[in-house]
Amino acid sequence: MKPLTTYQNFYFVGIGGIGMSALARYFNASGKTVLGYDKMHTKLTKALVEEGIDIEFDDLITDKIRSLTPENTLVIYTPAIKKLDILNYFNDHHFEVLKRAKVLGMITQNTNCIAISGTHGKTTTSSLVAHLCEEANLPFSCFLGGIAENFKSNFHFNGNEVSVVEADEYDRSFLTLSPDWAVITSTDADHLDIYGDNATIQKGFQDFADLIPESQQLFVRKGIDIGRDAKTYAVNEEADYYSDNIREIGDKIHFDFHKQKEESHDFVWEIPGIHNVENATAAIALLHNFGVDFETLKKGIAGFKGIKRRYTKHNFENGKIYIDDYAHHPTELNAVIGSIKTFYPQKKLLVVFQPHLFSRTKDFADGFAESLDQADELILLDIYPARELQENFEGITSDWLSEKIKLENKDVSTLEDAFNKIKEKDFDVLLTVGAGNIDTLYDGIVEWLSDKK
Repeated sequence: MKPLTTYQNFYFVGIGGIGMSALARYFNASGKTVLGYDKMHTKLTKALVEEGIDIEFDDLITDKIRSLTPENTLVIYTPAIKKLDILNYFNDHHFEVLKRAKVLGMITQNTNCIAISGTHGKTTTSSLVAHLCEEANLPFSCFLGGIAENFKSNFHFNGNEVSVVEADEYDRSFLTLSPDWAVITSTDADHLDIYGDNATIQKGFQDFADLIPESQQLFVRKGIDIGRDAKTYAVNEEADYYSDNIREIGDKIHFDFHKQKEESHDFVWEIPGIHNVENATAAIALLHNFGVDFETLKKGIAGFKGIKRRYTKHNFENGKIYIDDYAHHPTELNAVIGSIKTFYPQKKLLVVFQPHLFSRTKDFADGFAESLDQADELILLDIYPARELQENFEGITSDWLSEKIKLENKDVSTLEDAFNKIKEKDFDVLLTVGAGNIDTLYDGIVEWLSDKK
C-alpha cells in the first residue's frame, strides 16, 4: 500500500458523512485535490462546496471521474454505502479503495494520537480535548463526530504533530487507529447488528485499550473493566481523577476537579448536564498529564461552547426552557433526562423522541421504555430508518414501542405533525431528542418559543 503522500487526488464516496467530511477537510487543508459523491444535499455538503470541494449528487460516471487515474487518486468510502455505480467503477478500474477508518488510522500512525472512545460521550469529550489543545496552542489536527461550536466545524488544523480523533466502535473502526493516549467513556451494549452480543462489544473495547502503549496514558471511566491497568475518572465518587460539588450558579456550571490526593481546582463553564462534567473530567485529566497547566485548562473550559445537538439549551423570557440533544440510546436518554430532573425537579417535562434504527429500537426496547417513562409527557415519533428497511423488521414500529411505555400522557406522531402537537402541549421544559432528522424541528421551535408570551 502506497503512503498517503503519494496521492494528489482524494475521492470520497459518501463525503457528506460527519466522519468522511472531516477527512475530506483534512486533505483539502493539506493542499490536495478533494472530490466526492453524496446522495443528499445538506448543510454540511453545502459547507464543503463553499470550501472548494467538488461534490456530485448523482450516481454517474462523469468526465471528472474518468480523468482520475489509479496512480494519483485514493478512493475513500464509508461502510454505510453498500451498492453504488461510482464505487463499482473505481473497483473495476483497480483504484486503491480504502475505508474511512483505515485512512484515519494511517494518519494517526505519524502523530502523537489522542483517541476518545466509548458508546456515549465521545463526541463531546473529543471536541473538548481539541478545544483545550487549541487553547494550549498545541500543533494538532482534530477529526470529530460532530460540529464543535468553537470551530464551527468537525475538523480543525493547527499542525500535524498531534491528532485528536473520535475513535468510533462501529464496524470496529477504532482498531485501525494508532493511539498513544486514550479515553474510554463507556462500553454499553450498542451496534448489536455488528457485534452480536454485549460480550463481543466488551472484547472490542479491551482490544482497543490494548493499543495504548502506557497504562498512565489510558483514562477509563471508573467501573469499566477494561482488562488492563489504567487511570480512572468519575463524578461524585473518588477515583484517580474526579469531580464533585457540581452546582448551577446563574447560567454557569461550577465543579471541583480533584487530582488523586492533591488539592482541588474549581472549574466554571456553560455546558449543563452531570454527564458533561464527567466528560470534562476525562479531558482535564488527560491533558494535564499531556503537559497542559491548570490555568490554561480553566480558561479553555470556561470558553468551551459545546457541540451542536449535545444538550443545546435555550432559556426564554416566558420562562420556558428548550433542550435539544442527539441521544439515541437508553443510557444517553437517562443521562439527559436525569440532568434535567436534577436541575429542574419541579418543572413539567415534555419529551419528543425519534427512535434511530429499527434494529436499535428492537434490541433496546425495554430500556427505551424505562428511560421515556421518566417524562411527564411524551411525543414518540416514527422510527428513523437510516440504512435499514422496515420490511426487514416486521412489527418494529413506534406504536409497538409505545405499548411498552407505562406513561399515560403519550402520543405517537409523524415528524410532519410533531410541531403542531408540541404547540398544543403544556410544559415547562421541552426536550427534543434523537439522531435522525428530528433536528429539522429545531429552528421552528426556537422561533415559536421566542415569540410566545
